Formats: sequence, C-alpha cells, structure tokens
Amino acid sequence: MLRALRHRDFRLLWIGQAVSLLGDGIYLVAIAWLVYDLSNAPGALAAVGFAWTLPQVATLLFAGVLSDRFERRLLLVLADVLRFVAIGLLATLSLTDAIHLWHVFALVVVYGVGEALFQPSFTAIVPSVVPRRELLQANALRELMEPIGMRFAGPALGGLLIGMADVGTALLVDACSFAVSAIAVSMIGRRPPEAPDAAGSVRRELADGIAYVRSQPWLWATLIGAALALLASFGPVEVLLPFIIRNDLGGDAATFGTVLAAGGLGSIAAAALISRTGPPRRHMTFMYACWAISTAADIPLAFANAAWQMCACTFVAFAGATAGMVVWNTLMHTRVPSHMLGRVSSLDWFLSIGLVPVSFAITGPIAQLIGAKATLAGAGVLGTIACAVFFLPGVRDPEREPLPSVRGDAAVAAAHAPEPEVSSVG
Repeated sequence: MLRALRHRDFRLLWIGQAVSLLGDGIYLVAIAWLVYDLSNAPGALAAVGFAWTLPQVATLLFAGVLSDRFERRLLLVLADVLRFVAIGLLATLSLTDAIHLWHVFALVVVYGVGEALFQPSFTAIVPSVVPRRELLQANALRELMEPIGMRFAGPALGGLLIGMADVGTALLVDACSFAVSAIAVSMIGRRPPEAPDAAGSVRRELADGIAYVRSQPWLWATLIGAALALLASFGPVEVLLPFIIRNDLGGDAATFGTVLAAGGLGSIAAAALISRTGPPRRHMTFMYACWAISTAADIPLAFANAAWQMCACTFVAFAGATAGMVVWNTLMHTRVPSHMLGRVSSLDWFLSIGLVPVSFAITGPIAQLIGAKATLAGAGVLGTIACAVFFLPGVRDPEREPLPSVRGDAAVAAAHAPEPEVSSVG
C-alpha cells in the first residue's frame, strides 16, 4: 500500500488529506457536543446538519465543472482556506463564550461550501499524481487514512480535548488542520486543466457529464441506491447516535469518540486487507454486499445497551463502508475519462448525498414522534432495502474486466493506457 507514497506530489496530497481528516474526526465529536450543549434536542443537531449539507449539495455540480476547468491544486487550497475560516471562527466564538446557535448555522454553511469544492477536485487529481498501476494502493491508502484520522484518532482526540479543555479548544485544533493541509497541497506541482472543451459553457460541460453518467448503468444505479440508503440512514446516525450515548447511556464526549474510534479500527482493517489481497474477481458484487452489510449494522446499533456493543456495531459498519469505497474509487479512476473525472465525481457526490439534507430535516420530527432508538433501527431497515437497487440487471457489468492488480499483473497493465507523468522519488 505504501508504494504510492514514493511519488512526491501524491505524498504531499496524502499528508494534507491525513491532517485535515484528523481535524474532521475532531469536528464530528465537537460539533455534536457544542450543539447539544446549546440545545439538548435532536432537532437542533438535525437543523445544523441540514444547514451544513444543503449548501454542499447545492454547489457540488458547479464545483465539479470548476475542477475540470481550473487547476485542481488551487481549488483544493481554496477549499482548505474556506474551512479554516469557518471552523476558526467557531472556535473563537466558543472560546470567548460568545457562541449562539445561529452562529453555528451560519458557519457550517461556509464549511459545507468548502467541502463541496474539495471533494470533486480531490477525486480528480489523484490519477494525475500516481501511476495507473498503483491506483488501487493509492485509493486503499486514502481509505485507510480516512478511518485513522476521521473515525479513529480524530474522534478519540476530540473527546480527549473536550474532556481536558473544552469544545472551543477542539475546534481550534480542527481549524489548524486545514491550514496545514493548505500548505501541503500548495506545494504540489502545477497541473493544467485536462478538459478539452474548457472554453465551452458551464451548462454544456455539465450536460456532457450527466450524459456520460446516464450512459453507464453501473454509475447511475449505484448513485440512486446510495442516495436512497443515505436518505434513510445518514441523518439518524449522525444525529441520534450522540444523543443516545449522552442521554440513554449517560456517556460523555469521550464515550462518543470511543464508539467512532472502534468503527475507525474496522475501516483500518478493511482498507489494509483489501490493499494487501486486492478485491475478489466479482468486485462489484463485493462492493455492493459490503455497503448493504454496513447499512444493516444500524439495526443492532439502535438496540445496544452498552458502549462496547455500539463499538462492535460501528466496527462492522465502518469496515463494510470502507471496503466498498476502495473498490468504488478505483472504478472511478480507471473507467471514467480523465478530462471528465471532476464533473462525474461531482455528480457522484451530488446524487449520492443529494437527499442527505432531507435526511437531517426529517430525523428530528420522526425521533420526537417514535423515539430515537426506533428511528435509528428503522433507518437501518430502510437503508438495507434501498441497497437492492445495486443488484439490478446490467449494473454489475464492469465485473467482466478486472481492476488493476495489487500484484502488478502484466496482462492487466498492458491493457491500460500509458501512465500520466508523475514526480517520483526513490
């Protein structure tokens, strides 16, 4: 897995991502505890989640066009700066005891826009900084760092910082992570936009991206299934898990961080294993099955009566999600034309998380009506049912072609186009 780090530009990109993901993990714990300190009601955190994700969804398609028109490295730096400002202001207001709920609403909007700008540019830049034959390792390393930073070390550090100091200190560390990421990414070598139609209109470029997605059943069916599964489960998990830990189990921020960290260990194990062995031959079926298992794990999570039981559930859920994402990112990098990757990636994010704001919006009222645990269990059931879309006829056709082999299969490598130029060290 570590062979991709031989390439200087990928190493800088990875360092920036690793540090910012650590901050993201802190954010997951800090924002939940901050909101529940201001208003101990699921509806409040659900509203903050809505304010965070709605601008992200609204600007994703435009961000995808930008990532194919302009230098992706600069867009990544801009995204880090936006998030640094938003979280830095939240930290300052919290540390000075001047924070109000409306401040949180306003600043998570800016944070969401920064995330929308970051995601398609990051996905699109990876194939230009690492050779094609090492994309699986690069994606596995990327998926490994997400659980280590965002789901293991970050939440654990966030809970520790809140316990030893306060929420403001945790948010300040989160803000600094984006500054470090911006510096690392700014050192990557320049890479001009690859879109041959960069002079065309935004509408035309977006239409071309949509047409490409519609022509690929494996793309549009996966995005529809993901959208339905996330509609059912994303809001309930993000809002109700910390609420149940805080109010039913009597846990604190450290408990919440530990439950997320256990999920992070599952993700680390999954990313390391798939990088070592590669995905099975039926990689599409494997990817979809992993995601279905991940969503179904929300059901026992809702009925857990102790933190260790929640840890077991999140271990399985996060492991399944990560294993599927390693395959998905490799499919995107090997089957989507490079000059369209930014637009297709933005459509991926737009369609798969497009209903997440709705998920946040309905979580609060439903939880108030039937209870937090029943809502979380129902989310797991409905999310698992939604995964049936993944198994429609024709969706798994890419299984006819193998993914790049982790063992450097010469036949597979010979079938691919020439590698992009990369800066290699060692």
